[in-house]
Amino acid sequence: MKKLKECKLFKIIMTVIRVLIIGMLVGFIIVVLLQRFSDNKISFFNYRMFTVISGSMEPMYNIGDVLISKEVESSKIKVGDTISYLGDKGDFRDKVITHQVIRIEKEGGEYLFYTKGLANIVEDPVVHESQVYGVVIHKTLILSIIYKIVATPIGFYLFIIIPLMFIIGSEIIVTLLDKEEKKRENLK
Repeated sequence: MKKLKECKLFKIIMTVIRVLIIGMLVGFIIVVLLQRFSDNKISFFNYRMFTVISGSMEPMYNIGDVLISKEVESSKIKVGDTISYLGDKGDFRDKVITHQVIRIEKEGGEYLFYTKGLANIVEDPVVHESQVYGVVIHKTLILSIIYKIVATPIGFYLFIIIPLMFIIGSEIIVTLLDKEEKKRENLK
């Protein structure tokens, strides 16, 4: 074990792995916080991440699925596309809705989208192009699983708090050990 710790290649590999894990964790947190605190008004390189909170799009998307949508020009949206938009009427007001486009009209130079959840009987109120966040391009299986686990209190502690404490603790220990090793080398 001591030989392994002294091996430069091992140290480099462990540092790269640690940096990648911390980078992905920080990046994910930044994206989530950016969208939460901006009410999804700010995209990350024209992409947004949404979580399905109702069964209106089953069986295509289930509750807890994490979807990635991409901002596109309104003229490129087609019937059959799934779009995410900010509702502005009735029960939809100030909620992000992800439903399928069933009809498109152009009125006075503006696109109007008629949408409906796959499991819904009634279509949504008319969606103006200014309400559209983007077209769903991907359902992330890994993030969906992580979200479903982390959404529970036990999962949150097991998969967020404990690993975060482990990373912080291991960084502190490594830093202290490096300082101690440098002190010993200076004494020689």
